[in-house]
Amino acid sequence: MGRSCGMLLPVFSLPSKYGIGAFSKEAYRFVDQLQEAGQKVWQILPLGPTGYGDSPYQSFSAFAGNPYFIDLEQLIRGGLLTEEECGNADFGDNERDIDYEKLYINRFPLLRTAYERWKEKQLDGGRTKKDLKRIFRRKLSEETREYCFYMAVKNSFDGKSWDQWDDDIRLRRPGAVRRYQKKLSDEIMFYEFQQYLFQKQWRRLKAYANAKGIQIIGDIPIYVAVDGADAWAHPELFRFDEDRRPEAVAGCPPDAFAATGQLWGNPLYHWGYHKKTKYSWWMKRLEYSFELYDVVRIDHFRGFDAYYAIPAGDETAEYGHWEKGPGYDFFKTVERRFGQVNVIAEDLGFLTPSVLKLVEKTGYPGMKVLEFAFDDEDSDYLPHKYPKNCVVYTGTHDNTTLQGWYQSMDEKARAFAVRYLGNERTPRGEIHWDFIRLALASVADLAVIPVQDYLGLGEHARINEPSTLGKNWRWRMTGEDLTEELICRCRDMAQTYGRCRTEEAPF
Repeated sequence: MGRSCGMLLPVFSLPSKYGIGAFSKEAYRFVDQLQEAGQKVWQILPLGPTGYGDSPYQSFSAFAGNPYFIDLEQLIRGGLLTEEECGNADFGDNERDIDYEKLYINRFPLLRTAYERWKEKQLDGGRTKKDLKRIFRRKLSEETREYCFYMAVKNSFDGKSWDQWDDDIRLRRPGAVRRYQKKLSDEIMFYEFQQYLFQKQWRRLKAYANAKGIQIIGDIPIYVAVDGADAWAHPELFRFDEDRRPEAVAGCPPDAFAATGQLWGNPLYHWGYHKKTKYSWWMKRLEYSFELYDVVRIDHFRGFDAYYAIPAGDETAEYGHWEKGPGYDFFKTVERRFGQVNVIAEDLGFLTPSVLKLVEKTGYPGMKVLEFAFDDEDSDYLPHKYPKNCVVYTGTHDNTTLQGWYQSMDEKARAFAVRYLGNERTPRGEIHWDFIRLALASVADLAVIPVQDYLGLGEHARINEPSTLGKNWRWRMTGEDLTEELICRCRDMAQTYGRCRTEEAPF
């Protein structure tokens, strides 16, 4: 990695007319603003379709895109929707907040209208339904089409997860699979149409960003959701019993932040099977990710060294235990398959010597977070301890904003932070710039700052608070937030600390 900097902003946090950030003109404008601000990187969160809780880390598929991100204005220009139809839909009236209930109720009928008009145009043009199916078979991977089948069946069971379906289709008995494919043929094609649009629009946006010298850092969760196509279509990949029920699930043990631990509930991998198949499914997943993104951040990297297994049915994470992961053998396979890859290891939290050794052996840059640095005067997150081969963040999507964090610090930690910054005269409302400066001035090859921190916003602009429901993944930027004055200040700081070179991309 060359010395560079970027901004962290989820796609859903972009401004847009229709309730949620999308691959719309506002996304292209943000890319332009990144270039003007001297940035080389746009980091986003996972792009997968979300379910209950709206978390991008609990997706219906590891091989599909979120239909909420499809730009409706492109469909208007293509004659598949009208401005009146889109304008009459109620997506909420708060430009700072995403109303997921209204989004769900109003977005899919519009996409269905677009699908029906697209299908009618194709059939009027002389194509048959078989021709349309062949289009999607060519454009979409088998795994993406499995997701489309999954969603069609899920809808036929009133949105229930596959573990609550009738046994014949829950267990994927061949006769039932054929019957549902025939019965739900049009519904399956509707989801294939969505994925076709998603991929077409995303690739266009990514190509635009790359042409502007902006690299996209994408994020893949280590685990998949129970309620998803991957677990249903490939039960052999997971630790399920003979009835395809989880034997154990994922989470984190109790710590200072969660007295009973974190119960994520994701199915655990059957790593022995993965090794026998030379990690075939994972290689497909990474190949898909490398096509979507320029750089891949692997969430919960320590799970490849050791993972926490909680007995299925437990209501808390208190009684889990650690088990050995695939270790370096997995990443050796990745290197054989893809060569040198652009990966960031999310190595946050309590790290054992074996995890540190694994990160070092892969050569992947790890993460440093300034918000973790000041509770301990010997913390490895303090910038004077950084290696060059790392990525520094002021905070991540799971942290509060710099302003929110600084205002909630205890007196001892705040006093140490002020002493470390060497600037006791900074007004509290400007303190975020001192921490941004600290990140950009560090030796870390890459510095990534959440947009909310550049804006100096407080706790209300937080993206996610782990272990809570109902208030996360909702914050949005407005079109007026990134002013010319702010963009110039970002560029000036990037230039001052040698992160604004123009010769080549950082990766």
